[in-house]
Amino acid sequence: MENSIFELQYALDTFYFLICGALVMWMAAGFAMLEAGLVRSKNTTEILTKNIALYAIACVLYMAVGYELMYDKGLGMFLSGIVGDGVSDVAAADKASYAPSADFFFQVVFVATAMSIVSGAVAERMKLWAFLLFAVVLTGFIYPIEGSWTWGGKSVLGLYNLGDLGFSDFAGSGIVHMAGAAAALAGVLLLGPRKGKYNAQGQVVAIPGANLPMATLGTFILWLGWFGFNGGSVLATASVNAANSVAVVFMNTNMAAAGGLIGALLTARVLFGKADLTMVLNGVLAGLVVITAEPSTPSPLQATLFGLVAGVLVVLSIIGLDKLKIDDPVGAISVHGVVGLLGLLMVPLTNDSSTLLGQVVGALTIFTWVFVSSLIVWGLIKLVMGIRVSEEEEYQGGDLAECGMEAYPEFISQ
Repeated sequence: MENSIFELQYALDTFYFLICGALVMWMAAGFAMLEAGLVRSKNTTEILTKNIALYAIACVLYMAVGYELMYDKGLGMFLSGIVGDGVSDVAAADKASYAPSADFFFQVVFVATAMSIVSGAVAERMKLWAFLLFAVVLTGFIYPIEGSWTWGGKSVLGLYNLGDLGFSDFAGSGIVHMAGAAAALAGVLLLGPRKGKYNAQGQVVAIPGANLPMATLGTFILWLGWFGFNGGSVLATASVNAANSVAVVFMNTNMAAAGGLIGALLTARVLFGKADLTMVLNGVLAGLVVITAEPSTPSPLQATLFGLVAGVLVVLSIIGLDKLKIDDPVGAISVHGVVGLLGLLMVPLTNDSSTLLGQVVGALTIFTWVFVSSLIVWGLIKLVMGIRVSEEEEYQGGDLAECGMEAYPEFISQ
């Protein structure tokens, strides 16, 4: 009887894990639609190519190298073809409650999410092949090393253990989102802004996206996928306690997104006198990012207020980075980086097992490692093959320059 119950829990938890992983994979579509909607039409095909290609690269590199670096259990599993064949394998693996291959699948879609964040920030002026080469390094090496210090439980360069300091990041506000933003920031600093983004007087010139309905659809897809992102991080559902935890995480994730939207909407109204849709969309994502660090312990009201604060902050951050001439076409560095840090710092407000010191040290560790290593990699790529397209190619657009086809050819006069 006990074995039958275990088998049922194993099957249900594995199924839940896989469904959540599929939801996170669907976030790749959300990022693609969001970014394609927020760039100019002449760069749409190139953006879509980057997003679908980076997902495939992340899957292969994390399988071949990253999973082993992060958890010390990937290489043997996949080279030998052992992917879990039932309860006996699980019992041998510390009696985990789900299939080993389900764990890999759920982990690999997180890696792709981190790389997707980079795509939007460097849009409209980065070489496609330089971006894809960086994706190889980030997903195969940079992210897994950082992940091994956090979710992998390893000490940081043999110096200290973040878990011992009270660092906690439930589903990756820092580990995934801030890390992706740190890599993006390094690339943006070396790239420089798009032509025409800042005029001779240093004033910001708005460059509107080509398809706001597509960007809005992308945001809704991300909102949906985030239930898998946070909900799957409970790692189980086949018990009363686990099911209750999943329900709380889903509820708080949704409420934080709603709070983020309202915060950004009101802030835009105060600052611009208008309801700025792009800020509203980023407000939703900011709410989702901030609650990702700890969605299981806040009350629904706290989750909503956390999202509200994040929605206000993301608008101010986007404006602030523009003033610093850090050109981020989709606001990814603000949404995932600035708000990702905020999420980490908010964890001790509701989770007694974390400490402010641990959160600060964890955030600094993640940012420093990812930013510095990414800056080195971007610099080497720039030295070897260049990372920015020519002025003529930038004017022409990435669709023709990099992909040889246009997303909307019927709109082009012959």
